[in-house]
Amino acid sequence: MEQNPGACQSNIALSRRRFLGTTGVAAAAGLFAFAQGRGLALAQALTKEERDKITPDEIIARGKRGNERFRSGKHKERDFLREQRNTAKGQHPAAIVLSCIDSRAPVELILDLGIGDTFTSRVAGNIANEDILGSMEYACAVAGSKLVLVMGHTACGAIKGAIDKVQLGNLTGLLEKIRPAIEATQYDGARVSTNAAFVTAVARKNVELTMAGIRAGSSVLKDLEDEGRIKIAGAMYHLDTAVVEFLS
Repeated sequence: MEQNPGACQSNIALSRRRFLGTTGVAAAAGLFAFAQGRGLALAQALTKEERDKITPDEIIARGKRGNERFRSGKHKERDFLREQRNTAKGQHPAAIVLSCIDSRAPVELILDLGIGDTFTSRVAGNIANEDILGSMEYACAVAGSKLVLVMGHTACGAIKGAIDKVQLGNLTGLLEKIRPAIEATQYDGARVSTNAAFVTAVARKNVELTMAGIRAGSSVLKDLEDEGRIKIAGAMYHLDTAVVEFLS
């Protein structure tokens, strides 16, 4: 049967418009749903009201969940630029974390935190001195943080250096502050820096002694803890498994 070329072209154009219209609606709907999902999933910095309501133990629980997300690769969707803008005029961190400078142990990443969530102080071997204690006092007594977390980690170079009695400029004095942890560590195996288990045991003891030192060195923080307004806790980050083990 002979076809009208004009009619064929008209039908093709109509079908094409219908197809594009249908797929366009579907694509728009999908994009809208995706945008809604991202909007709901995007993490928000803590407000003062939210921070003031949560307890130190709840902050630790959030840290555990954040570490689980980090280990599973299911971290929260974040708009860091928006977080920066939202916190530019004020901050309400829930915790201050004292950790090691080790490049493999970035607190904000391994606990899945964002801008404004926590104060972070980093020094080799996560030791506390007067300046760090003063920073902690500011975080808790002035800014309202509720958790002081001392985080050590496995395979710590500072711990190994202290075990080996390394002598190097200002590092010498820093490592001397770790020596008490070595002496206080009860361990029956080889007490050398090449023994990973011993290094981990010393790192754990160093966290415990640092916590004790914070209480002894800062009456401000000790009083806040005695009143139940803050908690001083410890943790160990395991480099091989990415697990953050909370000690108390």
